[in-house]
Amino acid sequence: MIALTLSEIAEAIGGRLHLHGDATPETVVSGDVDTDSRAMTPGAVFVAKPGETTDGHLFVGKAVEAGAVLALVERVVDEPVTQIVVPDVVLAIADLAREVVARVRAGGALKIVGITGSNGKTTTKNLLATILRPEGETVAPKGSYNNAVGAPLTMLRVTHDTRFLVCEFGADGHGQIARLAGLVTPDVGVVLMIGMAHAGGFGGLDGTVREKSELVRAVRRGGVAVLNADDPRVAGMASIAQERDLEVRWFGEAETADVRSGALEVTASGTRTTVTVGGRELPLHLRVLGAHHVKNALAAITAAAALGVAPEAAVERIETVELAERWRMQVLTQSPVRIINDAYNASPDAVAAALRTLAQISGPDERMVAVLGAMSELGEHSVEEHMKIGLLAVRLRIPRIVVVGQDARALYLAAIAEGSWSGEAVFFETADEAFAYLQDELRPGDSVLVKSSNAAGLRFLGDRLGESFS
Repeated sequence: MIALTLSEIAEAIGGRLHLHGDATPETVVSGDVDTDSRAMTPGAVFVAKPGETTDGHLFVGKAVEAGAVLALVERVVDEPVTQIVVPDVVLAIADLAREVVARVRAGGALKIVGITGSNGKTTTKNLLATILRPEGETVAPKGSYNNAVGAPLTMLRVTHDTRFLVCEFGADGHGQIARLAGLVTPDVGVVLMIGMAHAGGFGGLDGTVREKSELVRAVRRGGVAVLNADDPRVAGMASIAQERDLEVRWFGEAETADVRSGALEVTASGTRTTVTVGGRELPLHLRVLGAHHVKNALAAITAAAALGVAPEAAVERIETVELAERWRMQVLTQSPVRIINDAYNASPDAVAAALRTLAQISGPDERMVAVLGAMSELGEHSVEEHMKIGLLAVRLRIPRIVVVGQDARALYLAAIAEGSWSGEAVFFETADEAFAYLQDELRPGDSVLVKSSNAAGLRFLGDRLGESFS
């Protein structure tokens, strides 16, 4: 965090300052800000966030031992540290992030990109950050820091030397994108695609469209909206961009796209295509596994161009990226069994894309195995969407479908109803049961995909399989 006095911090978040030791209102704080007491470093600010299973106020002492000099709290804690008391620490870090970004931006050099969409946010964020870092200091989220806590914590990492801030905006409730993007008013807003992810929380796809479009509304007037030309729901946001006097730049496969891809060649080493931009064709070898990530690469190239980065440089830098993020199409082993762990997030679109990738990269002598868990936050659409995935897995001729967890049982039932041979789909209540089965079932030459939502926990099953067959 940039240097601020205790009084400036208290004023920014509307809190009551309780001084300790030699601290005065003019004492300057400039350390990292975090909700994890284990992440504290000397001079850090600890945010005592109440949680579902524990309470950050219980860890203020641990944070102080690790070096914290300030705690943001909702009640005074009997620990030897200066504290600022606020009604809600999550809202407080958002207010602090707004203040910090505004002060840095006043220097004139900082450019801000916001990214949203039902799928692909984290991959696009990482690809864009890779493009931008050689241009200047770049701050981007760790992992999927895209919610009401993670996004402000990312914003608070900017310094007066930061040239680019890349923000990832997720949403698990109405108004969240508007609130988060409103903290920073991005110069560039990127909308990737609209799918069923979180549709249960928004009342269906129309609600999802309204939520994601809030990023376009939040872009500063005269800024740039980067939109997916292939997704009609995203393309419709151009009218909002026009109302706000934004320049619209398009990416996709459509001929009308400013940055578009050509034919795709998908292999286990990545996807080869051409990128057409400004009348030039540039070859691209995207080493991040999965053809669906090409769209994310196009979005990153388009956003970077809006910030003045030449497409040739963007393509060259993207080609250095081998893994989008841990647990996202992560190839853990290639031999004797290929294990692909993609079990951090799972929407119907993402699962379908991952299954198609499995089919595309598996050779004729490789047996495909799909280990599938639940897709979260689909609401009333859950059973139907799980059944669709079961049907797709069978129609892709995946000969072994391993379904884990009661929340995914509809997927299993659809697969066995559609299946044309005995035993293609099996069901297990727990990941431990599935692991025991797979240890005996998998054989050299198998190509295994592990895919589920984060809540299903199959990413750890994928890691265990990777260790077992490494």
